[in-house]
Amino acid sequence: MNMEMNKIQTTLGSGEQPKRFLALGDSYTIGTSVANDERWPRQLAERLREARIDFEEPTIIAKNGWTTGDLLTGIEAAKPIGSFQLVSLLIGVNNQYDGLDENDYVRELSALLGMAIHFAGGVPARVMVLSIPDWSVTPFALERDQVAIRNEIERFNDRKKNCTDKLGAQFVDVTPVSRQAADDTSLLAADGLHPSAKMYAAWCELAIPAVHRALLSH
Repeated sequence: MNMEMNKIQTTLGSGEQPKRFLALGDSYTIGTSVANDERWPRQLAERLREARIDFEEPTIIAKNGWTTGDLLTGIEAAKPIGSFQLVSLLIGVNNQYDGLDENDYVRELSALLGMAIHFAGGVPARVMVLSIPDWSVTPFALERDQVAIRNEIERFNDRKKNCTDKLGAQFVDVTPVSRQAADDTSLLAADGLHPSAKMYAAWCELAIPAVHRALLSH
């Protein structure tokens, strides 16, 4: 990550105005079962600041249990103002968990991506869409059909990537890292379902190249 951070700092130079980061999502964005400063958007912003890339505290619109439809409603209620140099979107696990219609998921996800691009000043490259983590490897899923969960998540992620690519946003695949929790329980929070600060740190590593491209886009 240090090399990538140095590339960003060298390109941007100093004296830049503080940049704005909008994080949209569900429990994975709000950081259920971890401390506030361990949420992955806050970890990412702090790492950028440590590399002398000035970011404000992230604006987070997310809640545990939210589906794509819930996030659409949440954004309408929050009414974020202004343009953001970085927008993240991580949503869909609760659509999968609740057995909601995949076509509705795609329709609502497309609407959310349109909103995210609008908040990013109309620049799709400033939007990074994170894949849905695979919770089938967690203790929470032991009494469930883990193969079915994994297959459903892969299907949802395929459709998410297609939507992302179609609109020119950036796709960040955190699903393989989430599956490492099958052999490393330190990647899970105490609730046995959500990511720990350690896993969120790994997501930040994966997101840095997308951040680089976002900050260079106009």
